[in-house]
Amino acid sequence: MKRMIQVIVFVLVGLSLVMPVFAGGSKESAAGGNKLIIFQSKVEISSQLEEAAKAYQRETGVEVEVWGTTGDDYFLQLRNRLANNQGPDLFNLRTDAEIGQMSNYLEDLGGLSVTQKIAGDLLGKAGSKIIGVPYTVEAFGLVYNKGLIDASQVTNYDAFAAMMRDQKAKGINGVGLSQEAYFLIGHILNTPFALQSDVRGFIDRLNKGEVKMADTPEFVEFARFMEAIRDYSYNPLEVNYDRECGDFATGKTAAIHQGNWCYPMFADYPVNFQMAFMPFPLAGNDKLAVGVPSWWCVNSQVSDARKKLAKDFIEWLYNSETGKKYLYSEFQFIPVVSGADAGSLDPLSADVSRFASAGKILPWAFNFWPAGIVEVHLAPAAQQFFASKMSAGEFLAVLDKAWAAANNR
Repeated sequence: MKRMIQVIVFVLVGLSLVMPVFAGGSKESAAGGNKLIIFQSKVEISSQLEEAAKAYQRETGVEVEVWGTTGDDYFLQLRNRLANNQGPDLFNLRTDAEIGQMSNYLEDLGGLSVTQKIAGDLLGKAGSKIIGVPYTVEAFGLVYNKGLIDASQVTNYDAFAAMMRDQKAKGINGVGLSQEAYFLIGHILNTPFALQSDVRGFIDRLNKGEVKMADTPEFVEFARFMEAIRDYSYNPLEVNYDRECGDFATGKTAAIHQGNWCYPMFADYPVNFQMAFMPFPLAGNDKLAVGVPSWWCVNSQVSDARKKLAKDFIEWLYNSETGKKYLYSEFQFIPVVSGADAGSLDPLSADVSRFASAGKILPWAFNFWPAGIVEVHLAPAAQQFFASKMSAGEFLAVLDKAWAAANNR
C-alpha cells in the first residue's frame, strides 16, 4: 500500500446529485452557531457519511447536517447556493475546471496537519494554494467476471467485438453501461483523451476548434467500440447504476465499465464468481485510469468559526481512530495519507494497487475538460447515440458539435 501511494503522484465520480434538502434564508442564520453543513457528490458513501456525522457529534458535540444527493446536477446546485450565500461549510469539487470556477469560495487548507501527510500531487490546488484534501485514489476500467471473460484475450477492438458477439449469443450482456452522465459517457470517453501524447495540449486545441475528435485515430476507434456496446448489449438509457451493478453481480452481464467504488454495491447479492479489472482495450491500451475522484473543500465565505468547524471535521476524519474506521472500513477508501493502513482491500481496490505499483496508469483527462461538459453537453450526445442507429462517424460529429457548444463556438 505504501508503495502504491508513492507511485500515484497525480490526480473523481462520480457523480451525481440533486438539490440539497435545505430551506431558504441566509446560510449563516439557517445553520446555527454550532452546526456543520456538508454537501458532497459521492453517492456511494452518502449513508456511511451520515453515520460518520452522527459519530462525530457523539464525540465532539458538534451537530452535522449532510445534504442528500441523487442526481447529476451537484455542481450546478453547489455553484448556485454558494453564489446566493446559501452554500455548505464543507463541500467537494471533482475537477481542475470546477476548482477554477469556484476559486473565490476556496479556503486555504495548507495549515491542516493532514495536508502535510499527503503527496503534493494528490492535493487540490488553486495556483500554489492548497484548497482540497483528496478523498482517496480510485481507478476505472472494465470490471469483469473471470468465469465469463478471459481478459488476456481481449486486448484490441477485434477481440473486444468478438467477445461482445459471443456473450450475446449466450444470452449475456458483454459490457454494460448505465444512464448516469459519467457512467454513460464521461468515464469511458476518458480513454481516447488519456492516450494522447500531450493530453492537456490536445484538450486545449480541441477547445479552440483546432482539432476534431472525428479526425483523431483514437476517437475513431472509440466510436467503433461504442457501436459494439450498443449493438451487442442492453440499452444503457434504460438501466440505472443499481441495475448495472445488479446485472453484473447476478451473471447477466459479463463486464461493466466502472471503478473500484462499485464493489460495495455487490454486498446485497450472492456473488459466486471472481471479479477483477481489465483495461478498456482501445488502441491496445493495457492501463487503468487512476486519479483522485474528489477533494474536500471549505467555504471561504463563511465566518471563521464555521470554517473551523469544517476544518476540524476533516482533521477528525483523517486522523482520529473513529474517522479512519469510517474512511477505510465503511467508505472503503484506498488511503492517501502516508503510513495509513487500510487493512485488507477488496478485489477491485487490490487491482488498483497492483496496476499502480506496475506503473500501468492513465490520467483522468476529464479533470481538464470544461466544467459541466459531461452532464450538460456530452451526456445528451451519448443519449442521442444510444437512442438511434447513427454510425460511428455520425456519433463523432455529434460529440464534436457538443464540445464546440461547451466552449461557446
